[in-house]
Amino acid sequence: MSSSLNNSMNTSRSKSSVILVMLTFFVISFITNIMGPIFPALVNDYHISLTIAGFFPFAFFIAYGVMSIPAGIITERLGAKVTMLLGFGLSAAGALLLALLPTLTSVMASLFLIGSAMAMLQVVINPLLRIAGGEENFAFNSVAAQLVFGGAATISPLVYSYLAGAIGSSSSTWVNQLFFWVPQQLSWLSMYGIFALLSLVMILIIAKLNMPKLALNEDEKIGALDVHLELLRSKTVRLFFLAIVAYVATEQGIANSMSLFLQTYHGLNPEVEGANAVSQFWLMMVFGCMLGMGLLRLMDSRTVLKLFSLVAIACYLTALFSATSIALLAFPAVGFCISVMFSIIFSLALNSMPKHHGSFAGILCSGIIGGALASPIIGMVADASGELRTGMFCVFITLGYILSIGFWAKPLVTNKTWNAASET
Repeated sequence: MSSSLNNSMNTSRSKSSVILVMLTFFVISFITNIMGPIFPALVNDYHISLTIAGFFPFAFFIAYGVMSIPAGIITERLGAKVTMLLGFGLSAAGALLLALLPTLTSVMASLFLIGSAMAMLQVVINPLLRIAGGEENFAFNSVAAQLVFGGAATISPLVYSYLAGAIGSSSSTWVNQLFFWVPQQLSWLSMYGIFALLSLVMILIIAKLNMPKLALNEDEKIGALDVHLELLRSKTVRLFFLAIVAYVATEQGIANSMSLFLQTYHGLNPEVEGANAVSQFWLMMVFGCMLGMGLLRLMDSRTVLKLFSLVAIACYLTALFSATSIALLAFPAVGFCISVMFSIIFSLALNSMPKHHGSFAGILCSGIIGGALASPIIGMVADASGELRTGMFCVFITLGYILSIGFWAKPLVTNKTWNAASET
């Protein structure tokens, strides 16, 4: 019944909602993935240790663990539109707080507010994309959304690099007029002015848009507490939760440390070469995703995961111990290799459980707090050893765990390949 209602939905309204979801993916990625490029500036401007600096990403990603379940409840009770308005409202407030009051305390508070906003939006946009675009188009639209996400992650560091060079420069009058309130030595604050503006624009767009009602399938709904407790008693659920933690810790640990590493060991400018390397890292994730999609039509997803994990370990080792020119290629190559990991882990997890997929997906999404753990741990090890490279070795642990999934995962349903299809 709900399927026929969805199909009869006004076409223009459906298309506008799909476009809105794509815009939301772009804004989420544009905001989320700036931490890596500005990380060296935060360390230098606030004169803090790597351990303390590691708590900036912690403040952002811990919000996912705090806000994901409440966001689900808000969405079910008040609808997608209200949740998205609240999310972008929080994002605007957090960005303005940091842009206008750049103290160490406000940085932490701002990042937590923005992280909470991103968690709220993440809870809404996937089911909204399924309904607005049609269930039959969901897989295609999801891939398109990931490409938009990767594109925004590629652009964000480049925008920062441009603004960092333009603020205070006599040749960039319009930039200095627009960001007159930004001190030259704190040029990264300009990005948070842009984040606030983007959030406010999104609020205006959402307020004017008629959005379809979210009608979740029974298996997509978040279950009661007893359902979550039942799932958490399962070893499979716990192992896959740790897998999501490991993946996000890997992704953010590398992305947030890369620019600082290139500055520390190769003397590269974090606002130019460092930001460009982070941009290339995310761009290569887009290309890696494309290759991964093709390979998943040829072989079992566990085989793809093992292959990409082994190559990622080799590339990361190369990045940490090679000359400058090689390191600048090896770090983005790691991004290429880890691109398929999240999707494969998530699909293996859901295909390993016969029921309660909505609640299980919520538990898995909570694993995004792995992004909160990576940077503080890397910072503590780096400070204790006196070597950032030693701290970054922690990522080998998470990569090793991801590799192990290819050996112990036993999904009830395996991914469909062309060979399997031809045999049937």
